[in-house]
Amino acid sequence: MEPSMIFTAVGAMGGLTVVLSIFLVLANKKLAVFEDPRIDDVEDLLPHANCGACGLPGCRPFAEALVNEEVAPSKCTVSSPEGLELIAEYLGVDVGAQEKLVARLACAGGNHVARQQVNYAGMKSCRAAALVAGGGKKCQWGCLGLGDCEVACDFDAIYMDPFSIPVVMEDKCTACNACVEICPKDLFSLQPQDERLWVACKNLQEGNQVLESCEVGCTACGRCAMDAPEGAINMVSNLPRINPNKANLNQVPIQRCPTGAIVWLDKDNGPIKGPDATIITRRSPLPVELD
Repeated sequence: MEPSMIFTAVGAMGGLTVVLSIFLVLANKKLAVFEDPRIDDVEDLLPHANCGACGLPGCRPFAEALVNEEVAPSKCTVSSPEGLELIAEYLGVDVGAQEKLVARLACAGGNHVARQQVNYAGMKSCRAAALVAGGGKKCQWGCLGLGDCEVACDFDAIYMDPFSIPVVMEDKCTACNACVEICPKDLFSLQPQDERLWVACKNLQEGNQVLESCEVGCTACGRCAMDAPEGAINMVSNLPRINPNKANLNQVPIQRCPTGAIVWLDKDNGPIKGPDATIITRRSPLPVELD
């Protein structure tokens, strides 16, 4: 190839590169979308948990929503009160009031009170166990106790007690929903922290036959509904359903529960059962009852 042709080709490519560069610069200026610089500052003030507890997919979208005044700072349940105040002061807005939600487990059937009918020996995972005969527990609604929720919680807000039942530490819980999504028995739900009356059971059976599976299961006796203020508790599918607008007045509904399936969640002392509940002193797992 002649030198003149090489120089011509190089020159053409160089010229095309310059033209395209100019075009891209002009297009960038023309099509550029303004982004409020405060978004970066607010994002830096957030805890960078990206947990989704605020209802948005991460801290960046939440920062954008804050700057656009679409949400209040208090919507972030992970940040400290001091951190929320800094954000509110920076943006010149009110912190806002946000009712704290926490994860709660609708089961108290640890291995010392709930019976196994299958000796599961597979992968230590509730989801895996649930695929094998429903997990092996005689109560088909009960917690399988293999700790998927504990592993899924990025905030160390869940630990397994000595009887293989998850315990949620309210002060650490951010309501991120991870435990809700991973539980194969749908036993977790997000509840207002200040609502202290709680049904720790999801067994839909009726009568004392429930006790053959779990000694702390709800037998659908209805005493809690009878004793509660009118309209506070209704029996639905053999389980007490608490009306959050009326129920949390006092501990009266737990007093006559024979199994302690309905409890009062004391902030400092944990679940409180009524005086009529059977006292469980056993501290060792029940033997497996193979069918």
